[in-house]
Amino acid sequence: MHKRKLGKDLEVSAIGLGCMGMTYSYGTGLEAKEADSFFQRALDLGINFFDTAEVYGPFTNEVLVGQALKKHRDKVVIATKFGFRFSEAGEQLGVDGRPETVKRVAEESLKRLGTDVIDLYYQHRVDPEVPIEDTVGAMADLVKAGKVRALGLSEANAATLRRAHTVHPISALQSEYSLITRDPEPEILPVCRELGITFVPFSPLARGLLTGAIRSPKDLEQGDQRLGHPRFQAENMQQNLSLVDKIAEIAAEKGVTAAQIALAWVLNQGNDIVPIPGARKLANLEANAAAADIKLSPADLKALSEAVPPEAVAGARYGKAGMAMVNK
Repeated sequence: MHKRKLGKDLEVSAIGLGCMGMTYSYGTGLEAKEADSFFQRALDLGINFFDTAEVYGPFTNEVLVGQALKKHRDKVVIATKFGFRFSEAGEQLGVDGRPETVKRVAEESLKRLGTDVIDLYYQHRVDPEVPIEDTVGAMADLVKAGKVRALGLSEANAATLRRAHTVHPISALQSEYSLITRDPEPEILPVCRELGITFVPFSPLARGLLTGAIRSPKDLEQGDQRLGHPRFQAENMQQNLSLVDKIAEIAAEKGVTAAQIALAWVLNQGNDIVPIPGARKLANLEANAAAADIKLSPADLKALSEAVPPEAVAGARYGKAGMAMVNK
């Protein structure tokens, strides 16, 4: 798999692996005994960029990722994130960007990951109560101390990104982006390109919606957080699936799947974009990796974009509480 730059100093596979669903959010996860062979297959496919976070579990995802990648540590780039408050029972209580939290969580993440340095350390959600300069200043201290290599933000707006970048270079901005979620196009992508920041789309397959495999809320396991997402509600899903079916028609003409052509579309939006689709099944991991080799012409890209006009998508990407944490 070809490589892309992450900021100025890191080089990663064109497609990374989002690890959230292995322990969190989407029902039954990946068992620890399966993880070694799963991550080994990812490495065999050329994937070297792995994304986790404190909140995934919480805490258990970092342990799983760290243990599975320990013997490959010098070959991989590991990203993790901080930014939430938790109860003693592990319940998420809200965002937290205080400098003391930045540094405490970094130490805890290093232990869970079983490493002495975090390659890319993101603020998971911007804390409106803490100036971004203070948060990034504490993150920069971790770089000076050799505990973090590069800094990132997640779901930050253009103004916040600019302010953060004046304190310390931001290597990556992570936000949701796909054929169905085009929010970053007007402002975020141009600012990232102006400042030399790599854009890392999470959910480039719209949490599985773009695969076409989920045709009804009944296809989701009990406890799957997508059951609470507006786009997966029955009244919205049929409208959204009509768009997915258009993508599938274009994909079929090229002999690939809807998921693969949707991922290829994201990759073709620029060499400064590194999507991180999630996977828990080897077949999906392999299919996602193969998308890096799909060639799309300008006409293909135009047809795909026009097949999914943003105004035709039904429902917000998060529920009310989730959208409230997005930095607007």
